This record gives sequence, structure tokens and C-alpha cells, in this order.
Amino acid sequence: MEKTKSGKLHITFESDIDFDPGESAGQAKPKQDKPGGKGHALVFMAIATIPLVLVLGNSMLVPILPDMQEKLGITKFQSSLVITLFSLSAGLFIPVIGYLSDRFGRKAIIIPSLIVYGGAGILAGFGAVWNSYTIIIISRAIQGMAAAGTAPIAMALVGDLFEGGTESKALGLTEASNGAGKVLSPIIGSLLALIIWYAAFFAFPVFCALSLVAVIWLIKEPKRDKKPQKLKDYIRNIGQIMKEKGRWLITSFFAGSLGLFILFGVLFYLSNVLEEDPYKVDGVKKGLVLAIPLLGLVTTSYITGSVIKKNGILMRWLMNIGLIAMTVSLACTIFFFNNLYIFIGLLTISSIGTGLLLPCLNTMITGAVSKEQRGMITSLYNCLRFLGVAAGPPLFGWMMDMSDRIVFISVSSLALITLGLVFFLIKPDSQVN
Repeated sequence: MEKTKSGKLHITFESDIDFDPGESAGQAKPKQDKPGGKGHALVFMAIATIPLVLVLGNSMLVPILPDMQEKLGITKFQSSLVITLFSLSAGLFIPVIGYLSDRFGRKAIIIPSLIVYGGAGILAGFGAVWNSYTIIIISRAIQGMAAAGTAPIAMALVGDLFEGGTESKALGLTEASNGAGKVLSPIIGSLLALIIWYAAFFAFPVFCALSLVAVIWLIKEPKRDKKPQKLKDYIRNIGQIMKEKGRWLITSFFAGSLGLFILFGVLFYLSNVLEEDPYKVDGVKKGLVLAIPLLGLVTTSYITGSVIKKNGILMRWLMNIGLIAMTVSLACTIFFFNNLYIFIGLLTISSIGTGLLLPCLNTMITGAVSKEQRGMITSLYNCLRFLGVAAGPPLFGWMMDMSDRIVFISVSSLALITLGLVFFLIKPDSQVN
């Protein structure tokens, strides 16, 4: 994606995929032995399990945070750290994992990451059995480090396997899977809590095992013809990319981070509000309520990924419309946060806006660089996304202690600022190549 004389951005999607001359333009085959509809579907499903496992690591625990506070005798801030520390350690570790995936391959990172992720979940479960908040926190940090090798690397893997409209569809499905995990995980977490409040921790290895089998057996990673770059050359190339494309890349990174900061902050806010007077909603009912805004996100993400293809004008329209929807709906919550029905409706509109924004950003960022640097660039992007998730619960908790209105004045202002940045700094060509 380079700046042209017209002030617009030129996006080039590079790929090492071999083409069948008989195929029509825009219908690229993935590097699989058996391409086609069924082959695509199986590979899509396998890739989709990776972000699904990742998002369960946070969203499934949101409904049990109040129970954790009560059972372990900890504060609201301490319980929020169970979410925050996971995301923070993932965010800090992602750039290292991104480099390793560029050097050694995507599956070589994803497979051990899933194993460690599930094992740390078991350790966290025993920490809860022993009433040890310290062990839970340490386990969550380990899980976060392992999470760095899951969804962020899956995004780079999509770029390796597909191109053009197929790539954007796969990335949309990846984001939709992420959103579907957010829809299902509060419900799953609430159902598991009916057994015992910490049952969700022991569920992690089950989900990881299913994803592990899918990744090993269904995904065939393209062979790497080029020798891995030396670290010095690699860093120099990344620096050159940021020098040439940093203005729109950094804006995209910030926009993606903000979307998830707001999403997880709002979930934390809503989870706590629902359990207080006058609502007193908990358990599975609370999980179902939390799933409403997320359903808007997952549906919109999938549709967006399916329709944007290489249409730069459409991407720009959808990104700006999404941010407008977020800004307006969050601004309205300043006046309607006391009306639960209107409040949930406004949060759903904001989530739909996020679903318009993220697939466009994913497609642009993944296609901006060659395969040799893709792992690092997508990892930097996901690093900031994780940090946005990490900052959401504690900052929302802190603002809630001051005033509910401060919460939504702050986030609507941030959404407005991001709208301005995206509008002026991200201008793809009418048709990306």
C-alpha cells in the first residue's frame, strides 16, 4: 500500500500461491492438495477454530468475575486483572512470536501454543481449587504468552494460503469466528459455572485439543522456498515498511485496538451492571444478554469479509460508516445508560460498527506486505489489539467508580477521534491489486 500522487493509497496483495490458468481472475486456489469448495470449507473451519479458542480465553471468564470476587475475597480491580494480565502478556509477547513464525513457519508456532494454552488452563483451574489467586494470575500470564501464537499467526497464515476475494472472505470468517466466540463464550461460561464457578478453566484444554487436531490434519502450510532472513535484515525490512506505510498502518493498528478496547470494556461494564439492583440478572440469563451485542458483531464481520473482496472504495465507506455508528451510539448511551433495553440496543449498534471496521482493517494489513514480513506486521497489529482488550476492563472499572457518564463520554470521544484519523489517513484506491 503506497501513497500515490493523488494522495490515495495503493494496496498490493502479494502471494506465493500457484494459479491455475483455467481459473477466472480473483478466484485463487489455496495451497492445499484438494482445493475447491469442500477443501476451502475444511481449511476455513480449521483456521476459524484458532481465534475461537483465543477469544474463549477472555470472554468465557467475564460472567464468572463477580463469583471470583466473592469466592476468593478479591476486589473488582483484582478480578479484572484475570482478563487484563492474559491480554497484556499476549500483547507484549506477540512481536517475538511474529518473528519466529516468519522464520520457522506458522504451524510450528500455532501447534505448541495451543498445547501450552490448554495446559495453563488446567493449572489455573487447580489454582481456583486451592483458592490461590496468585496461581490463577500466573497461569493466566502463561496462557497469554501462548495466546500470542494463536489468532495473530492465524491471520498471517490466511495471507499465506489465499489471496484476493478468497483472502478477504477467510479473514472475515476469522473475525466472525472471533466474534462467534464472544457470543458463545459468555453463555458457555455461565453454563459451566452452574457446575462450579471455576469449571471454565478446565474447559480450555478441551477446546484447544479440538483446534489442535483441526490444525494438524486439515491445514497444509505452503513450503518456504526462500531462506529465513537474518535478524538484522529482517528488522531493517520491517523498519522500511513502517517508513513507507507507517502513516496508514499505525492508524489501522490504533483503530483495531480501539474497537476491541471498547468492546471488552463494555462487556465488563454490562456484566457488573446486570448483577446489581434493579436487574439482578446472573447465570445463563446474563450470558444470553451479553451475547446480544456480540451477535451483531459476528454477523456483520462475516458479511463484511464476504463482500469487500478487493474493493477499496467499499472498504473506505464501511470503515467510516462503522466508526460513525460507534461514535453516535456510544454518545447516545450518555443519556440512556439507565434504560437497559435502549442501552443494549445502542451497544449492539456499536458492535455492528466494529464488525464493519475490523474485517476491512484485517484485509488491508494482511495484504500490505510480502509473506516474509507478514507475521511481524500482523503480530504488531494484534499486539495493539490485545493491549486494547487488556486496558478495557480496568479502565472501565476505574471510570465506573467515578461516573457512568464519564465512561461513555470518554469512549465516544475516542471513537470520534479515530473516525477523523481513519477518514483523513486511510484512503485506498478504488480497486486494490
